[in-house]
Amino acid sequence: MKFKPISLLLFAALGGISFGAHAVEPFTISDIRVEGLQRTDPGTVFNYLPVKVGGRFDDTVARESIKALFATGFFNDVRVEADGNVLVVMVEERPTIAQISISGAKLLDKDQIRAALKSQNFAEGRIFQQDVLDAGINELKQQYFIQGRYSVSVKTTQTKLERNRIGIQLDVSEGDVAHIKRINIVGNKAFESAKLIDLF
Repeated sequence: MKFKPISLLLFAALGGISFGAHAVEPFTISDIRVEGLQRTDPGTVFNYLPVKVGGRFDDTVARESIKALFATGFFNDVRVEADGNVLVVMVEERPTIAQISISGAKLLDKDQIRAALKSQNFAEGRIFQQDVLDAGINELKQQYFIQGRYSVSVKTTQTKLERNRIGIQLDVSEGDVAHIKRINIVGNKAFESAKLIDLF
């Protein structure tokens, strides 16, 4: 079976979006077929598509369709092609987070760390998105900053698992507690620095 390319392959690499240059001859959609789904229900894809069976399909609708599906966060790649008057939507789903393992943490327990990650929508069973993981790590570091651990570092390791799942390993290096070595006061004229520091 030979597909008529509509060309609109969407690339998520480096956070950019690019579309091919091939133009599509407008046609009326007789059916819509979705390929590549593993967990996502086809109805979800249909709900996000800005076109239905019987609708007119052209370049503009193709671009809108790909943008809409990519914006869901469910897919790494989205492509649309035509098989006669059948619109074929081909997707590559993002993996789900199967497990989150934590090592090296002592000041915060694992439940606190998981709560910090979950506050940024990063948890087991959720769809993996790198930017969400980054936000979760930043939130975790904020929890350590509150405890005076400004040199904390978190190394992440991703392991691909079967059935399009991913395991995340967090290796936490908490660092030392920060201490105030010296206080410098600039701009004071009416009061000596020593008197102001005593007030601190």
